[in-house]
Amino acid sequence: MQQQAFQIYVIDLQAVPAQTLRVSLGAQNCRINLFQKGADVFLDLYVGNTPIVLGRLCHDRVTLTPEQYTGFVGDLFFKDTVGASDPDYTGFGTRFTLNYMVAV
Repeated sequence: MQQQAFQIYVIDLQAVPAQTLRVSLGAQNCRINLFQKGADVFLDLYVGNTPIVLGRLCHDRVTLTPEQYTGFVGDLFFKDTVGASDPDYTGFGTRFTLNYMVAV
């Protein structure tokens, strides 16, 4: 059985509690809204004007777009680079990275 190869890209984040990113991911024009409420970080993902994920609670190394029926190519996930904590905006861009993973 052959294993599938993946490419992982890190998406630049600012250490602010709410931000909107416009980025091309796998030839998809995406808008990502990130916002923190209390201790939790949430994500909205749009491709063009089509919502893919809304209000998704973000955890360390848990995929944010697991439903293949959405038509989104690839996956997003946060990674704690020094441990296994869930993301917090104060560590965006340093400790916590937002990653895009796509099969190659």
